[in-house]
Amino acid sequence: MSKIAFVFPGQGTQYVGMGKELYENSELARKEFDNLFSKLDFDLKTVMFEGPEEALKETKNTQPAIVSMSLILTKLLEDKGIKADYVAGHSVGEYAAFGAAGYLSIEDTVKLTAARGKFMNEVAQKVNGGMAAIIGLDSDKIVEELKKVDGVVEAVNFNEPKQTVIAGEKTAIEKACEVLKEAGARRAMPLAVSGPFHSSLMQEAGERLKEEANKYNFTMTDIKLVANTNAEILTSVAEVKEEIYRQSFGPVKWVDTINKLKSEGVTTIYEIGPGKVLAGLIKKIDKEIEVKNIEKLEDLSNI
Repeated sequence: MSKIAFVFPGQGTQYVGMGKELYENSELARKEFDNLFSKLDFDLKTVMFEGPEEALKETKNTQPAIVSMSLILTKLLEDKGIKADYVAGHSVGEYAAFGAAGYLSIEDTVKLTAARGKFMNEVAQKVNGGMAAIIGLDSDKIVEELKKVDGVVEAVNFNEPKQTVIAGEKTAIEKACEVLKEAGARRAMPLAVSGPFHSSLMQEAGERLKEEANKYNFTMTDIKLVANTNAEILTSVAEVKEEIYRQSFGPVKWVDTINKLKSEGVTTIYEIGPGKVLAGLIKKIDKEIEVKNIEKLEDLSNI
C-alpha cells in the first residue's frame, strides 16, 4: 500500500506576513497560533506577521517562525483527514517533523526550536564562518576536492544530485569555491547566512541543545521520522535526542532521505510550510514521487 510523508522546509523560506492569512481566516489556526504565542517569552507574532524583515531574518526568530507555521498547517491538513505515515524535515524543518510526528507537543516543539535558534545565533557570532552553494558537481567529487583546502570547510547539505552546500571558516569557503570551480562546478555561490550551519564549527550549539532537550518530555508514536544526519528511521527517544545533538553540527542528507522514503513505499509527499523549495529538490531526486504544497488556505481547500 502506498504511503504518505509530510516534509518541512528549513531556513531561507521565511517571509514577512507568513501565516497571517491562516490566522485571520481560520478559527482553528488562530486558536493554535494564540496558544503558541502565549507560551513564548518573545513576540513571535509581530515578527512573523508584521516584520521588519531584518528581525525575521535573525536565526533566533526565523527558526521558530518557520516551525510554527509548518505545525499549524499540519494541524489544518490533519483536520481534513490526511495523516502521515512518515515525516522528515530539512535542517530546522526536522523540528517541525518532531512535532508533526507527536514526539513533542506543538508548544514544546516551538520552544525547543526557539532555543536552537538562540544557541545557533550565539555560536555563529563567535565563529567567523559562512556557507556556499555548489551547483553542477557531484557531491562525492566535492567531498574529495575539499580535502585539498586548508582550514575547516565541509559538505553539509546534500540537497539534490547536483546541488550541495558547503560550510566552514570564511577564508576556507572562499578558497573552496575557487577549487570547486576549477574541478568543474558550474557555480559556487556564497550564501547570505549568519553562520557555518551544520558544520563542526557549530558543535557548541549541539552541546547546549543536548542539555536543553533533556528538559522536554518526548514520546515515540507510530509515525516514522527519517533523520537528517543518516537518513535512517529513529526508533527511540534516545535516538531522537542524539539526532537533536548531532544535527546542529552534522549533515542534512536530503537526497538519501528522499530515497529512503521512496524505499519505504512513500508515493505522495506533502511539503508543509513556507515556500516550495523542497518540492523543487524532490523532483530532481525522484520524478515519480507526487509532491503537494501546503502553504495557504487555498492549498487546503483544493484537497
